[in-house]
Amino acid sequence: MKKLFVLAFVLFAGLGALRLEAQQTWGEGNTSELYYINVPIEKVYPYKLGYVVVYRMGVNSLGRAYIPYSWFRKDSRKAELIQIADGKPQPSMSVFYKEKAFHGVRLYVSKRASHLSWGIIPANVNIDNRFEGVEEIKLGFNDQPQQ
Repeated sequence: MKKLFVLAFVLFAGLGALRLEAQQTWGEGNTSELYYINVPIEKVYPYKLGYVVVYRMGVNSLGRAYIPYSWFRKDSRKAELIQIADGKPQPSMSVFYKEKAFHGVRLYVSKRASHLSWGIIPANVNIDNRFEGVEEIKLGFNDQPQQ
């Protein structure tokens, strides 16, 4: 348990260090307003309106994101699905921000539908309302950009 806490702390500290290092390397005039937060995926559930993504927020905490299929269309370009092979890094979700506002999301998922990270929502479950009016993904971290 202690090892997991230390690993989570190192991961989040590393994200902050990467942002600072990028500013120092490029200089203040060349910094990008686009950055991302990457979180490990526990489960991805395909649904008739989009994907339900359960992601890890820390050692003992999970978050849930609802990503409409419309975000993956070429005219929207708010989301991208990247299939990864076996033996590659764990499935993850990168949420991108530009000027402190949600910009897009990229899902790195196993190309095998039988992989443990893929789940199934029973046919009798209706979660249509969870996809209504979804405009952004709020991860729920304290350091997430505020508008």
